Amino acid sequence: MHKLSILMPVYNEKDTIMPILDEVIQAQTPGVEKELIIVDDGSTDGTRELLQALDTSKYYARIILHDKNMGKGAAVRTAQQNATGDIILIQDADLEYDPNEYAELLVPIIRGKADVVYGSRISGGKVTRAFKFRHLLGNRVLSLLTNILYDSTITDMETGYKVFRAEFFKRIKINSNGFDFEPEITAKVLKQHVRLYEMPISYFGREYSEGKKITWRDGLVAIWVLFWYRFFD
Repeated sequence: MHKLSILMPVYNEKDTIMPILDEVIQAQTPGVEKELIIVDDGSTDGTRELLQALDTSKYYARIILHDKNMGKGAAVRTAQQNATGDIILIQDADLEYDPNEYAELLVPIIRGKADVVYGSRISGGKVTRAFKFRHLLGNRVLSLLTNILYDSTITDMETGYKVFRAEFFKRIKINSNGFDFEPEITAKVLKQHVRLYEMPISYFGREYSEGKKITWRDGLVAIWVLFWYRFFD
């Protein structure tokens, strides 16, 4: 029996938090027990109040509240310290990713083939909302830069679905507080030459008007982070 720790950083997602929680508990993971570590990162839109009223036993959840907003990386770091499973999966609190694909993502790790699995929105084979060209271009550039710097073949470095063997993930010190968590964790994974696999996933992306938070500025930060961890850290 494996135990899956689902780390969910949350910030101002009052319209999506309950639907995504329902999808998470309904997701089928045969032979795998689930726990949900929810970190509210200083929400001010009513999300925190919804979480405080949550029946945690129904959602096999532990809720941790940050006093102020510090960013996705900080929320994942807090969740990392409280996870007890032997497999770790990161789940955003929006509805862009489909928890029904957990079982597929876990297979390479459960079979002992992989240490890390990335869900790729780019590799094809699953339904994907059409990207804005600039978003797709930015993703391609960051993934290409990652591959050049770290001698890899990743197609979607910025994916939200990243799955780890806990033994490996717990050893990683997360320094980033914001969205620069994504390039940092990828750099540290690739520098340790772990067995990393990609699998196609569905993607139901949203617009900024629907609550999307990452911007082009985060892309510039990601470029710096990739260089930093390759040559200086």
